[in-house]
Amino acid sequence: MSIKDQYLVKQEPFYQAQGREIALYEAAYAAKLPVMVKGPTGCGKSRFVEYMAWKLQKPLVTVACNEDMTASDLVGRYLLEANGTRWLDGPLTVAARIGAICYLDEIVEARQDTTVVIHPLTDHRRVLPLDKKGELIEAHPDFQLVISYNPGYQSLMKDLKQSTKQRFTAFDFDYPAAELETAIIARETGLAEGMAAKQVKVGQAGRNLKGHGLDEGISTRLLVYAATLIKRGVDAGDACRMALVRPITDDADIRATLDHAIDATFA
Repeated sequence: MSIKDQYLVKQEPFYQAQGREIALYEAAYAAKLPVMVKGPTGCGKSRFVEYMAWKLQKPLVTVACNEDMTASDLVGRYLLEANGTRWLDGPLTVAARIGAICYLDEIVEARQDTTVVIHPLTDHRRVLPLDKKGELIEAHPDFQLVISYNPGYQSLMKDLKQSTKQRFTAFDFDYPAAELETAIIARETGLAEGMAAKQVKVGQAGRNLKGHGLDEGISTRLLVYAATLIKRGVDAGDACRMALVRPITDDADIRATLDHAIDATFA
């Protein structure tokens, strides 16, 4: 199996469009434009990117960004071996060489001195300098850079520079409308739509508490988790507490409020 084949998305991921994002992404890809995907936790950003890689039949190289990540983690480094040193490409370099979509997930978690390494790939140059190796890579014609982040977690210390932001086209994502989210949960888990609708009602109750004790609302991802448990025979109330409430808060008052909403919904 070739390196390119290893990164292909073999099976179609389920993705339910909320608007015209699929056609707009295809236009951005055809124009070789980098893309930024913004939205709250668990709203479908990564699933959307995975779906588009499958639809376009392009390899997908995903990097989960973190504050300890260095430029070398992205572009590559020399490894010391018994017979000397060997260069190992990083994920960004691999993607640029083979013509993959490189997806940098939660890019604001990375240090700003790390993210600047992507700049030459996001303008007319489409090149990646490997300074340590003395090599300049011209990106494959099929290469595209995609980044994502959660605007709710932005701060002065964790934000993208304007010099980075203004190199990207962008999509704003949010949690789906209730009817659409119900359909997504039912399709993803096989749960009856009536029960899925009750899940969504609990989720909306949690989202109403954002900024009033919760930093983030209950995500679509967590609703799918709860529905999966219910589908496997777990009591609906227990499943909701386990998947929707306990992971997101330790505040006793917030827990009590959400537990009450669950009891009222599934009474």
